Amino acid sequence: MIERELTAPVDLCDARGRLNPAAVGWSRQPLHRANLARAWGRKKRWDYWCVTAPDLYAAITYADIDYLGTATVWVCRPSTGRATTVDRIVPGARGFALPDRPGTGRMTADVGGLRVEIEELADRTRLRAACAQTPDGPLEIDVEVARPAGHESVNVVIPWSARRFQYTSKQNTRPATGVVRRGSDRWELGGDGLPAFGTLDLGRGVWKYRNRWNWAAASGVAVDGRTVGLQFGGTWTAGTGYTENGLCVDGRLTKIGEELEWSYDWDHPMRPWRVRDRAGRVDVVLTPDHDRYARTGAGLIAMEVHQCFGRWSGTIVDEGGARRELREVIGFAEEARNRW
Repeated sequence: MIERELTAPVDLCDARGRLNPAAVGWSRQPLHRANLARAWGRKKRWDYWCVTAPDLYAAITYADIDYLGTATVWVCRPSTGRATTVDRIVPGARGFALPDRPGTGRMTADVGGLRVEIEELADRTRLRAACAQTPDGPLEIDVEVARPAGHESVNVVIPWSARRFQYTSKQNTRPATGVVRRGSDRWELGGDGLPAFGTLDLGRGVWKYRNRWNWAAASGVAVDGRTVGLQFGGTWTAGTGYTENGLCVDGRLTKIGEELEWSYDWDHPMRPWRVRDRAGRVDVVLTPDHDRYARTGAGLIAMEVHQCFGRWSGTIVDEGGARRELREVIGFAEEARNRW
């Protein structure tokens, strides 16, 4: 099956809240309006931002899964292994609001001493978070992630059925500037500071109850000096005819329409992760240096994930046929197992 490329704006759902057949496809820019409706308890909306730099991994999650809202901030210095998590859950997702159109609006949460703000501006996204009290001292993120003109990304609808589907926008290699503070730690990003990139996982969909997925991403500079991004997914897309796989080189997307081969060990996640395809366009290995492991369970809800951060090395081939060598490009790979 050949994946259909979309080039015009489209609504994700029809008037009944079911998948609009015209929305099935992928695009280089966010084109979908995620007009989710009905199906209470199955709708999931989230923006997950990750900022990576030498000796810094930081993430902000803002999510509404119908019956819960969650705001999470995480900061890690991999050289020491010290990671700080601040997580707040709001029953019924009261006060949480995510826009239907990617790249628009302002999302805020102020709960339990944690304040999170994600603001979409014309040419950038501003990420702010603050918590005065954590086990490692005050935590603050104030980062702007640029949105270069014409920058391409993986935007795709995964159609399990007319009633169960997911729209995702995966964006990487977006330059980040600003500051992250945690106790006595301070990271200056961009400009004369550390080279840094932002990665976005935006999700809007109507989900099945039991799910398992893989996701991997990276942003950095190849051996030849080109800015390169990796975007790989798997398991959850199998059998749908669409993937969330792609390569970004200097802001230009190479879409990969086939499922990739993942090799890793769930029980030993700090061992290398390998991702490759049969055609020889992708063959990369992640050497982890930190496992962001999380496991939660409450009644019918259960989530478990190994998100392993580290450095990617190997080779990729872009749509022009150019082979790019990667050497220790910062990124991550994960497996998530959910009942939600």
